[in-house]
Amino acid sequence: MDIHQLEQRSAAEWLYDLRDELRQHVYARATQAFAAGDAARDALTTREAVLARQKALRSDFLASLGGLPPMDTPLEARTVGVVEGQGFRIEKVVFQSRPRHYVTANLYLPENLSGPRGAVLFVCGHHGEAKHVGEYQSVCQVLVQAGLIVLAQDPVGQGERFSYYEPEIGDTTVRWGTLEHDYAGAQCWPLGDGIARYFLHDAMRGIDYLQSRPEVDGAKIGVTGNSGGGTQSSLIMLGDPRLAAAAPATFIMSRETYMQTSGAQDAEQIWPGFTARGYDHEDILLAMAPKPVRVLAVQSDFFPIEGTRRTVARCKRLWGLFDRSEDVDLVEDASTHAYTPKMAKAAAAFFAKHLLGANPSLEQVSVAPFEPKRLWCMASGQVRGDIKDAAFVFEANRERLQEAERERQSLPAAQRRERAIQWLRQRVERDRRPCELNPRLMDTVYMEGLSVRAALWWAQEGLHNHGFVFRDLRSGDKTLPVTLALWNNGTRDLRPHYAWIRRTCESGRAVLALDVSGSGPLFPRPFAGCSATEGFYGALHKLSTDLLWLDDDLVSLRTYDVLRALELVAQFPGLDASDIQVYAHGREGLYGRLAAALDSRIRKVEVAEGMPSFAEWLGSRYYDQYGIYAIILHGALRYFDLPEIEG
Repeated sequence: MDIHQLEQRSAAEWLYDLRDELRQHVYARATQAFAAGDAARDALTTREAVLARQKALRSDFLASLGGLPPMDTPLEARTVGVVEGQGFRIEKVVFQSRPRHYVTANLYLPENLSGPRGAVLFVCGHHGEAKHVGEYQSVCQVLVQAGLIVLAQDPVGQGERFSYYEPEIGDTTVRWGTLEHDYAGAQCWPLGDGIARYFLHDAMRGIDYLQSRPEVDGAKIGVTGNSGGGTQSSLIMLGDPRLAAAAPATFIMSRETYMQTSGAQDAEQIWPGFTARGYDHEDILLAMAPKPVRVLAVQSDFFPIEGTRRTVARCKRLWGLFDRSEDVDLVEDASTHAYTPKMAKAAAAFFAKHLLGANPSLEQVSVAPFEPKRLWCMASGQVRGDIKDAAFVFEANRERLQEAERERQSLPAAQRRERAIQWLRQRVERDRRPCELNPRLMDTVYMEGLSVRAALWWAQEGLHNHGFVFRDLRSGDKTLPVTLALWNNGTRDLRPHYAWIRRTCESGRAVLALDVSGSGPLFPRPFAGCSATEGFYGALHKLSTDLLWLDDDLVSLRTYDVLRALELVAQFPGLDASDIQVYAHGREGLYGRLAAALDSRIRKVEVAEGMPSFAEWLGSRYYDQYGIYAIILHGALRYFDLPEIEG
């Protein structure tokens, strides 16, 4: 047998089909949490119970995003231009949500305003042009012609707020929208933050701006948006009790139905621990009860309409507890994913009723979108093109990193390390289901002076790990010290590490090349909506983000795998469990380093070309995003960085 043949061989081939195990593990945990959430909502039988859940929900939700940035930054709002429309005008507005974080927006004002009136915050989905794309201009024009004031603002990474726009080349170096959101959002997770905190904060400052306008009745502000704008609408419904009404579009469904479609989600759509605590999209609506909510949906969406219908139907009972069951409803359109004209009119009628006390005729409403450039707030079309010191999520993360470092350093070193180890152990061991390893040891094969024996064992209930044990034939039957080996793709990628394996075996040690969960022959096969890669929207990316919903992550799971491999060594014939070392190549060395901090049986860790620290990664404006969720330990930097827990 040669090394290439060995890479294609595993102990799993004739025992189990392991490539679905990680998916089944994640889905089973989520399904259990969904059922618990349904039961908790079914138990809400009084108004007081609904209000108590709202309070807990808002607190848990904001905590899961790392809390909110301060709300006291002066808006310093300015109008930089005006565009006249038919029966309305559009002010081009710039305001500051946080120091040096500039929001670009268009304020639609009806003609002949006679006093303060209701307004709608329009939050944009994943169009590159955001507020000035024709589809969204059309919706805003319908709303303003119904008599509503409308503020349409660009989210981070879209419209005029591309974070990675470089004026020198007049282009972006990280693509706008979902790719940018995930790129910047990944660096939020080790801080215990989510990029959604910035989407929500910007939207809340948009409400602050509306309330600052004399034309607006600050007690009558609603929100709408579709797709990513439906996500932002949901964030505001959960996070800002000032809302008077909401019409989220093409987003409300249920996590369970969406999980079964196998679709991945963007970083701002991932709320750590939300599923683990039994929350679902019903709770997004529940957060508004008994205020009016109109859910807008299309029937041929990638967000399953079945989940939308179930969520709205189940929530009617909760509004009924307040004698307001008619104030939550669903409007559907026979369309694919879009904010359709039918939905725009349904939203306009809804907001006119609840924010204006009006019933305008919308049959003759006409829309005529402007050439997008006319609605720009920046001469270059980009904040980074006009304002040299403008800040975005990367800069916010860097500030948060400095805050976390100061807070950690305020503790004595011994106390800091004890606190870090306690947190890490709880993170790694929580929700695991330990069981007997029951190792399957395969027949020995021989290769160029080495013996190789495959093993398969249970890391926990429902999840196997796999590995190859290499020995130099000259060691005979001796009991050998062992080095656990970790690298990307495990035993499916032996050739780049074969020289190291041979050297280590020749030095008198055995090598256990380890396949942790989702690695090597355990790598999840592609499923609907996800490719067979570790990249953005790949199968492992999707399952890694599903773990975040469960207040878990791939790093914690794989660190637990390494700890279980120590027990395998004790059961494997010919290996000395009193002398275990770890060798790792690349970022996967993280699992060995964390395991060594938790278990003294690991006597030494060597990492080649590894990640020096989380801080180094967070301090890098550009980094290799491929497979990045394999090194995301959610919340770690609140407790330690890697050098602080190593001996």
